[in-house]
Amino acid sequence: MKPNLNTPEIASNHINKNRSYLHRVLKNMQKEKSLYVMIIPVLAYYLVFHYKPLYGAIIAFKEFSPGKGIRLSPWVGFKHFTDFFKSMFFGRVLKNTITISLSSIIFGFPAPIILALLINELKSKYFSRAIQTISYMPHFISMVVVCGLIRVFTKNDGIITNFLYYFGFERVSLLENANLFVPIYVISGIWQEIGWGSIIYLAALTGIDAEMYEASRIDGSGRWKQTLYITLPSLMPTIIIMLILRLGRIMSVGFEKVILLYNPLTYVTADVISSYVYRKGILEFNWSFSSAVGLFNSVINFLFIVMANWISRKVNESSLW
Repeated sequence: MKPNLNTPEIASNHINKNRSYLHRVLKNMQKEKSLYVMIIPVLAYYLVFHYKPLYGAIIAFKEFSPGKGIRLSPWVGFKHFTDFFKSMFFGRVLKNTITISLSSIIFGFPAPIILALLINELKSKYFSRAIQTISYMPHFISMVVVCGLIRVFTKNDGIITNFLYYFGFERVSLLENANLFVPIYVISGIWQEIGWGSIIYLAALTGIDAEMYEASRIDGSGRWKQTLYITLPSLMPTIIIMLILRLGRIMSVGFEKVILLYNPLTYVTADVISSYVYRKGILEFNWSFSSAVGLFNSVINFLFIVMANWISRKVNESSLW
């Protein structure tokens, strides 16, 4: 016979459990005051810069006017969304965003893993630290400086252009060739982030039990087999989590680098959703339309991360939630 969940006894037990949980939380807060104080700036950051701005997303459904403000601006429903979907630029910016993002994942995502594995194999600690420091440095260089270097190296008489000239390429500015924008974007992105991205994998490598390698050496396994059957399987949970997080940003290609590198000659392959939002919102003052495009972008990213998390949980039981 199925028990009645609405009986006073069960309700009382449920209330007692909630009170007991709250009591444990309050007791833990009193015991670990310093830790809870340290987390206050983090919570404040997310509340102020991530959750509070969500209120402004409603202008995507309004004809926003700074003079009237968000509350008094008239509602227009899904007008801006339909205008974006019917726009002649919709197909182009969607295709370019997915192309650049997928290219970055296919070629850029494995790069930090490979670097971490190579650094882990180095015997000299001083040499490995030097390699790590050198590979980290591009991450801390300003995006404006990085894009300036790319422009200088790829212009008519740039270092990269002159190098390619000896292999039969024309001596012309590479950034004026629409077909070369994606390779330049992806390769420069790998150079910028490969060292910084390898940090988490190097940390995961230090957590692998050394006895597993010792046992495999006794069984006659070489370094290659140890990498295939010990290192990579041990890294797989970290790799999967990082891949899920990366797939959650598949529609988010940073507009700063694109805007600093593209030009009207390369719009056909370089114009992405974020740069389109920048032009419509900042340059043309069409805030509601750009907000609608940005909201559409965020929803697609959310669906991607949910789908990737579900697939990962079904396949190998590793997931974010």
